[in-house]
Amino acid sequence: MHLKQRINLLSELGDYILSDNETWKNTKQKAFAANSWFIPEFVDLAVKNIATAFLEKNKLENWINSYQFPAENNRPLNIGVVMAGNIPLVGFHDFLSVFISGHKQTIKLSAKDNVLLPHLIQHLFSLDPMTKQFISFGEMLKGCDAYIATGSNNTGRYFDYYFGKYPHIIRRNRTSVAMLDGKESSADLEKLADDVYDYFGLGCRNVTKLFVPEKYDFVPLLDAFRKFNRLAEHNKYKNNYDYQLALLILNKKYYMTNESVILTENDSPFSPISVLHFEYYKDPQQILDSLQENQDIQCVTGNRFLQFGRAQSPSLKDYADGVDTLQFLHSLND
Repeated sequence: MHLKQRINLLSELGDYILSDNETWKNTKQKAFAANSWFIPEFVDLAVKNIATAFLEKNKLENWINSYQFPAENNRPLNIGVVMAGNIPLVGFHDFLSVFISGHKQTIKLSAKDNVLLPHLIQHLFSLDPMTKQFISFGEMLKGCDAYIATGSNNTGRYFDYYFGKYPHIIRRNRTSVAMLDGKESSADLEKLADDVYDYFGLGCRNVTKLFVPEKYDFVPLLDAFRKFNRLAEHNKYKNNYDYQLALLILNKKYYMTNESVILTENDSPFSPISVLHFEYYKDPQQILDSLQENQDIQCVTGNRFLQFGRAQSPSLKDYADGVDTLQFLHSLND
């Protein structure tokens, strides 16, 4: 299959994602029924970001052309892809990277996200039956030539054991943080709320910790975050909120809340669902140096960093864990 064919098909897939097709709308509802964390609001956010940031024809062409892939891959390998399921279609970029590179792939879906991608790939099959030669699903990924696997730190150890002798990309837990200077506008703080609350905070690009100057006033931030107070009506999210609040009260820990998120001082960049950690700083450069050395950090938002509200809108070249997936796939044919 020619590279131009693959780009055209992906562009058509983007059009389908943005359409009002009844079957597609029903599929998104099925994804919510199968996983109650995948509320329609967040499914729509995920698929819109994919269609507009990943699947526009000119963006695909600019992306792939910078790697000098041949127009036809005459020696396609089979790539085993193990996908996570923390947010809707979180593994789509891996699927996209393998498909556009001309390699074949066998995908192991997460049980948490096993509705949306199979439907989109079936639609791709209907657009061009030749694509069936390049994409399959499986529970056991034995005999692949290379692997791309995403999971927790615990599953990462298993991936190392099973896939370590093959060319591989193995991803583990990551999270994101925000660096505040106290000069943020109310609009900035409302956009920061998106970075914190989107997908209930379950993504590696969600902000789970704030670095704030000493004597920082949290009241404007908590007020701006009230725009997501509706999430407190979600049963699973509310259960987490109540449990975390009870722990803090029982342990006599200081906290602040606006009834949908709990702020508490903590050194860890990882926070539980419904909790946002914060840490005071005196020297911002010291914090910056520590963040650059921290392998747990996916991205940093702030006035001097990634724009507030953009954490969950990665571009094609915003690779997970900073590992260039396309370069890895290109190197397999060297």
